Amino acid sequence: MEPDVLGPPYESQVLDLGHDDEGPVVATLVRRRAADPGGRAVLYLHGFVDYFFQTHLADFFVARGWDFYALDLRKYGRSLLPHQTPNFCRDLSDYFPELDEAARIIRADGNEVLLVNGHSTGGLVAAVWADARRDQGIVHGIFLNSPFFDLNAPWLVRRPLAAAVARIGRRAPYRTVPRNLSAVYGQSLHADHHGEWRYDLAWKPLAGFPVRAGWLGAIRTAQRRLRAGLDIPVPIMLACSTRTFRGSTWHESASLADAVLDVEHMVRWAPRLGRHVTLVRLDGGLHDLTLSGPAVRDRLFSELGRWVDAFVVRDDALRDAPAAPASVPAGRRPFAAPADGTSVPRDRSPDRTATRDHSPAPARTPAPDRTTAPDRTTDRNPGPDRNPAPAQDRTAAAPAARTAADPPPPPARTAATSPAATPADPG
Repeated sequence: MEPDVLGPPYESQVLDLGHDDEGPVVATLVRRRAADPGGRAVLYLHGFVDYFFQTHLADFFVARGWDFYALDLRKYGRSLLPHQTPNFCRDLSDYFPELDEAARIIRADGNEVLLVNGHSTGGLVAAVWADARRDQGIVHGIFLNSPFFDLNAPWLVRRPLAAAVARIGRRAPYRTVPRNLSAVYGQSLHADHHGEWRYDLAWKPLAGFPVRAGWLGAIRTAQRRLRAGLDIPVPIMLACSTRTFRGSTWHESASLADAVLDVEHMVRWAPRLGRHVTLVRLDGGLHDLTLSGPAVRDRLFSELGRWVDAFVVRDDALRDAPAAPASVPAGRRPFAAPADGTSVPRDRSPDRTATRDHSPAPARTPAPDRTTAPDRTTDRNPGPDRNPAPAQDRTAAAPAARTAADPPPPPARTAATSPAATPADPG
């Protein structure tokens, strides 16, 4: 490992991935070790027009004893070479070699438990990779931050667009699709506009990079695979905003919503991921929830910490525990509740999505009914592929909606120290 552009304590390693039709290909693995490691690690995967700079996310995991790793995929960020088309791929399986190598390095560093954290396109990549490697025991939990599960367009536009892109992508994969990204999301993030963050605009330009037909075809292929149903066997937490911003010019409401994707698509397709999915919706969240305002970030990290302790850490402890007495049926062994007293279901039936609420439940409440769940999502884009298994939607309330019985929000976390990833100074 060499010193990373973020500076200490971050270091990075370039992964040589051979050649493709454009020439040499590399990926970059960024690492930050915990002071008191516990044999657990998280691997972060960025989205489209993105790279790893969210050091406060690493702070959260490292403080809990997790080693933190982030992968700048081929043709993104640290891994983008001068001769390459930014962010291009022909199939999401193109990323599997760097993911496999990153997982190997993480295990060689002494980590037996791996949590994969994917944002947006990285969430879709994480899902299809985890499904492809489901029998290898590589991944032990997945946290999806606003995953890219469908195009942000009406159903009547999505279907013909997908068909046209598929035809073009096969003949001319590098052709630009006339569908440029809006600069509104970038403006909501960057400190020179309406946000609080500073990052490298050469790697993450406000208006994005051109969208290529081959890349969009790869995305649609993976999304169809998701809709057909994946079989990821590990616990999954999917978090997203409660609102979608649809404007093409700046408005203050863009600071309180997902200005990139339709959040209802994420909710609709969450049950197709696997057997154990927890859905968390955060009012006021941006597309990258970790870059939302401080109150939303604190709620996200509080819920993420509770979920990790309940499902990833505790499942790891159960795997290492001695076998239960013969009188206790397999799969029915005692499972302690989280520290806040909320009961935790031991399993999930296929195609059912559990939801988590930020309000504390009474101590030792019964596990939720797994036989059915009300569908509270709003289907604004009806079509023949709609309505997979219903998902409960107990939306996390905005701060103003807290009742007297609710606990106060957690204290604001200290921002990360690296200038490349911390909130910018006012002005």
